[in-house]
Amino acid sequence: MISKNLTAASTKPIILGILKQGNSYGYLIIKKIKELSGGKMEWSDGMLYPVLHRLEKEGSIKSKWVMEGESRPRKYYEITPSGKKVLSSEMEQWMQVNSVIERLWNPKAASN
Repeated sequence: MISKNLTAASTKPIILGILKQGNSYGYLIIKKIKELSGGKMEWSDGMLYPVLHRLEKEGSIKSKWVMEGESRPRKYYEITPSGKKVLSSEMEQWMQVNSVIERLWNPKAASN
């Protein structure tokens, strides 16, 4: 399992990255995270929805209710142009952090 602190720090880029691939709703986002992490990250509704609401308030995502057939309506989330810029910045920062960690943990590879 991945620590709660690391999971919390990564919520924004993970959610924005998933939504950059296409619109989605809460349950599918949670399922995708579990799938992508090989089961090492398990998010709950209580963890996901506050982040979605914050991202929506910031303008990084927008939502709309969709009715599909006879099922109950689902709230779909979509990344906005502003959210794509935020994701790009987040990606750059994570790559920089990853680079530092790689150099610390694998100094021989960093010197090549």
